[in-house]
Amino acid sequence: MSGNLADLSAGELLTLFRGKKASPLEAAKDVLARIADLNDDVNVFRLIDEVGTLEDAKQSERRWFKGEPLGLVDGIPVSVKDVLLTKGWSTLWGSKLTSPDQPWDEDAPPVARLREYGAVFVGKTNTSEFHWKTVTDSPLTGITRNPWNPELTPGGSCGGAAVAVATGMGPLALGTDGGGSIRVPCSFTGVFGLKPTFGRVPQYPAGAFGSMAHVGPITRTVADAALMLTVISKPDTRDCYALPYDDRDYRDRIGDGVAGLRIAFSPDLGYADVDPETAPVVADALKVFSDLGATIEEASPGFDDTRKTFETLGFPGISLSVSRFTDDQKKQMDPGLVEVAAEGEKVGIMDYMAATRAREALGLLMNRFHQTYDLLVTPTVPITAFAVGQDVPDPKRQKRWTEWAPFSYPFNMTGQPAATVPCGFTSEGLPVGLQVIGPLYSDDLVLRACHAFEAAKPFIFPSLTGSK
Repeated sequence: MSGNLADLSAGELLTLFRGKKASPLEAAKDVLARIADLNDDVNVFRLIDEVGTLEDAKQSERRWFKGEPLGLVDGIPVSVKDVLLTKGWSTLWGSKLTSPDQPWDEDAPPVARLREYGAVFVGKTNTSEFHWKTVTDSPLTGITRNPWNPELTPGGSCGGAAVAVATGMGPLALGTDGGGSIRVPCSFTGVFGLKPTFGRVPQYPAGAFGSMAHVGPITRTVADAALMLTVISKPDTRDCYALPYDDRDYRDRIGDGVAGLRIAFSPDLGYADVDPETAPVVADALKVFSDLGATIEEASPGFDDTRKTFETLGFPGISLSVSRFTDDQKKQMDPGLVEVAAEGEKVGIMDYMAATRAREALGLLMNRFHQTYDLLVTPTVPITAFAVGQDVPDPKRQKRWTEWAPFSYPFNMTGQPAATVPCGFTSEGLPVGLQVIGPLYSDDLVLRACHAFEAAKPFIFPSLTGSK
């Protein structure tokens, strides 16, 4: 096999493995070489286990040689966000205060499923401290950079995972999304990311954002995400909130297209300010769905900005996550995290209950909206990537990430499936993402629509001029 296997999708690698035209060991070596070449420039990984990766790949190679692959992702390199338990590796949550001196003898549910199905684990990707914000820097791991322009942020908190996929440091990455943490960095780096319906992918232990947090795939293609979701959605008794398992292969009928679908396009959800560079790229992308036979109508669901509700529900969870640390220990933390935790501590029970009622009303509103529309499409983020080392694009007038990412967190509160698909570039060559939102439990429909879009407008990945 000529060429670099690190540049291929999981689906392409599996085809080569089946035909004995490439091996999992060759793929792992190419991915590790890519990491060695580029990781210092963009700072993707907190942990890399070259010895373990190569041993896993050798075992997979033996299985493929015998014609006995372990499962759907046997031999595929996968990275894991450093908030998900991974047997044999520490999980530090981007914090100096998490002790690495622990047993680390358990896999989180999606990690366990990927391992059971033969995945080759590469390492743990960087995140913000306790994944509290939608950029990726922390006192533990420093700044992760955007491969399209290293002076810009890749977003977060799955910035490490998104950059890994964009640069060929593994075709599959496991991420989490409590308010946009999969979708924002995928939009900023030009890769595909899916926040599945809440409960679709079992979780354990629960994170700071509780029932607003989702685990999902970050991939180079939509078909890879469908493959990955098929594996990680399998049942696990440790999650009491998980949906009943439906034994679905999300690759089935992914190519059925969007003809006949009624799609609502909301350019601003009725309240958001969208950058003039971003808005026309998103609007032009809607023509793809129209050309494919969908009916497009401009329509917003009719809710006001839900930022206050989201913060009232989410910040107390962050406060709880850091409550075990002393004031002296908190001096070693991200100052913004400490501030948000203090805000969360002040939320009273009546305010929290009122926010819960507002969340329920939002869910009802969206359920009714989808009685009319099959899908809702919006920008993923109203802006493109901004300077690294800061939490907001305009520190003079902004304080929190919730002020600049208004399209993502509403759909964490409703639990709906939402994906971001690369849809074009600004005049400066920065990626723009299109968010595709479906009614509850319609993960297959969201994937189908994104797959149709991708087929009509294939994704472009950053130039890897420094790669070997």
